[in-house]
Amino acid sequence: MLAVSKTFGVQAVRTAWAAGQRAFGESYVQEALDKMSLLEDLSIEWHYIGPLQSNKSRVVAERFDWVHSISSLKTAQRLSLQRPADRAPLSVCLQVNVDAEASKAGVAESELMALALAVAALPRLRLRGLMCIPAPATGIEAQRAAFAKLRAMQQRLIAEGLALDTLSMGMSDDLEAAILEGSTWVRVGTAIFGVRPGAPIDLALA
Repeated sequence: MLAVSKTFGVQAVRTAWAAGQRAFGESYVQEALDKMSLLEDLSIEWHYIGPLQSNKSRVVAERFDWVHSISSLKTAQRLSLQRPADRAPLSVCLQVNVDAEASKAGVAESELMALALAVAALPRLRLRGLMCIPAPATGIEAQRAAFAKLRAMQQRLIAEGLALDTLSMGMSDDLEAAILEGSTWVRVGTAIFGVRPGAPIDLALA
């Protein structure tokens, strides 16, 4: 389980960590860096799950353990170049626009294979799998349908020889459906921390 701690203060992270949670997801780079500085005494695996701007890629490559939201080769190449040689390869997922929503980020299914093969060949990165944020759906069967699409895409990539082990899918409202379809990372914020206070916060802090 990935605890989505964006917009929540360091005390909320400490409380979750004390309960056994070790992986935390952030979407705002500066907020995440502030938290990292204030939580250096804890062993935390940091996941970047938001859209990645080019001027933020270096610090993400340097400080995070995972990036879930890659949808272009240019972004992946930048992260590969900027990942420090003394750190383990950066684990990455490709974000797929499973419902072809014009307003949503992610690579189209028709372009996924070419992107995955190119990203898998980059040094300093380890392509782990796929991520999606499907359109809201009512009922577990409708929710499962979108996640089943992503799982099928992952299986096609595996059949092409890619060693993928990750499906990052499911949030507080649809995590049961995602788990039934094989999710390996459910990104849970509200169900852990409560109603999100707004974005981003001043960490000085909560």
